[in-house]
Amino acid sequence: MAVASKKIPAPDQVKVRTALLSVSDKTGIVDLARKLHEKGIRLVSTGGTHKALSEAGLPVSDVSELTGFPEVMDGRVKTLHPGVHGGLLAIRDDEEHVAAMSAHGITGIDLAIINLYPFEEVRAKGEDYPTTVENIDIGGPAMIRASAKNHAYVTVITDPADYDALVEELGSGATSFAFRQKMAAKAYARTAAYDTAISSWFAEVLDTPMPRHRTIGGVLKEEMRYGENPHQKAAFYVTGENRPGVATAKLLQGKQLSYNNINDTDAAFELVAEFPAEQGPACAIIKHANPCGVATGKTLVEAYSRALACDSTSAFGGIIALNQVLDAATAEEIVKLFTEVIIAPEVSEEAKAIIARKANLRLLVTGGLPDPRVPGLTAKTVAGGLLVQTRDNGMVEDLDLKVVTRRAPTAQELIDMKFAFKVAKHVKSNAVVYAKDGQTVGIGAGQMSRVDSVRIAAIKAEEAAKALGLPQPLTIGSAVASEAFLPFADGLLSAVAAGATAVIQPGGSMRDDEVIAAANDAGIAMVFTGMRHFRH
Repeated sequence: MAVASKKIPAPDQVKVRTALLSVSDKTGIVDLARKLHEKGIRLVSTGGTHKALSEAGLPVSDVSELTGFPEVMDGRVKTLHPGVHGGLLAIRDDEEHVAAMSAHGITGIDLAIINLYPFEEVRAKGEDYPTTVENIDIGGPAMIRASAKNHAYVTVITDPADYDALVEELGSGATSFAFRQKMAAKAYARTAAYDTAISSWFAEVLDTPMPRHRTIGGVLKEEMRYGENPHQKAAFYVTGENRPGVATAKLLQGKQLSYNNINDTDAAFELVAEFPAEQGPACAIIKHANPCGVATGKTLVEAYSRALACDSTSAFGGIIALNQVLDAATAEEIVKLFTEVIIAPEVSEEAKAIIARKANLRLLVTGGLPDPRVPGLTAKTVAGGLLVQTRDNGMVEDLDLKVVTRRAPTAQELIDMKFAFKVAKHVKSNAVVYAKDGQTVGIGAGQMSRVDSVRIAAIKAEEAAKALGLPQPLTIGSAVASEAFLPFADGLLSAVAAGATAVIQPGGSMRDDEVIAAANDAGIAMVFTGMRHFRH
C-alpha cells in the first residue's frame, strides 16, 4: 500500500547551511570543500574524506559529532544512524518532523556530496571474492537514496563532474528545486547502475546467467547527433566491461563516431579478433554490420588488399578492423579508399601521420584484441521486453568436425573451411561464405532464402573477378560455409555450380541424407560442425 503524501510543497530555493561529504573518489573534493567553506557552509565528513579535508587545513566536523557514535567494525558502520538519516530525510516544513529533530538533537543536512566504493573498478580488475565483497558500499547508497528522496529540501551530488555546476548554483548560497530534482534523478540512476554491477557480478560468480531479475546498467559516454536515422535520438553508454573494443578504444583522430559507426566498428573488431595476432596479420572490412571482405596475409598490407579484393565496391565508406599494429604501408593503401573508421590494437607513428591526411577518418586504438572465447552477455529490446543471451563464443577450432561424405577434405580445404566458418559466424543470417587460401572470395548475407545467399555470394565473386581482371572467379576450388544447416540440396548444388569443392555446415536437417547424397554425387567433401551461428 502506498504511503500517504504529506502534501507539503517544495520550496524553490533552499539555503545550504550544512554539507555532508563522504567520497571514495576524491577528485576535486578539497577544492569544492574550500569553496563551500568560503560560502559559510558547515562541513561534516567521514573517514578518509575527513582526513583529506583536515590535512588541507579546512575546518571539518567528524560525522560522529552528528551521531554521538564512533565509527565501528572497520568503518562498516559510521553513517547508518538516525543522526545522519534524520538530517537527510526530515521534511523541514512539517511540524512533527521539526519537533522530532529538536527532541533528538538532529541537525538538518542540506547538501550531501557522496560517491561510492569503487566496486565496478574492483570487479573489472578481477579481485578476489573477499576484496570484491568489501567494496560493496552500504552507507553510501543509503545516504544517496535518502537525500534524493528528500530532494524537496536536500541537494545530493554523486558525480565530481557536477561540482562546478553546484558551485555556480550556490551563487546566492541556495539551490533551486529544478537543480535538486535533476541531481536526485542522477543519484537514483547511479545507485541503480551500482546495484546492477553487484547483481551481475553475483550472477557470474554463481554461474547464473539468467537470474530472476536482470538489470543492465551503463554510464553515458556521449550523446550523439542522432541514431540509425536523423529523426532518432541516441547516446552511447559503457557498461564497464573490461573488453578491448569500440567502447574502450581511444579515438586518435576524426570526428565523433555515429550510432551506425559504433555498431559497425564493434562488428568489425569482434570479427577480426577471431584471428589471433600471433597467428599472422588479418583484416576485416565491414559495411552495415556485415563483412564485405576478410583475409589473412603474410603482411598486414597484403591482408588488407586481399580483404578489399572480395568486394571493393561495398568496401567504399566501410569500417576496417586490423588484428595487428597499423603500419605505414597499410595506412598508405587504406587512405586511397574512402573509409569511415579504422580500428586496430596499436598504430605506428608513421601510420598516424599518413592517416592524418584524412581529417574526418576516425582512427581508434584499443590496446589489444578481445578474446572471442570469453563469455559475456548480449541484449536487445523488443516491445515490452528485453532479450538477453550469452555471447556466441563458440570456436570452430574447439569443435569435433565430422566428415559425412565419402571424400574427406584435403588439408587446404579443411583450413579454408574453418576460415569460412569463422567469418560466417559474423555474417547476418542467412549467411554463406566462400573462402580460399585465407581469403573470402564471396559473401552472401541476410537473405530470406539460404539458396539466394549461396547465389549472391557467387555473383559477388564473379564481379570481383572481372574487377581484378581474373580469368575466373576465385570460388573455383573454394570451400563454402553455411552458418546453419542446409535444409535442401539446392543450396549445396548452387555452391558446386560456383566451383566450391568443400562444404562446412552444422548439419541437423531432416534432409541431411539428401544433402550428403548430393555432395557425394558431386564428388565434394563435406563436414558437419554440430554448432550453428545464427546472427540476426
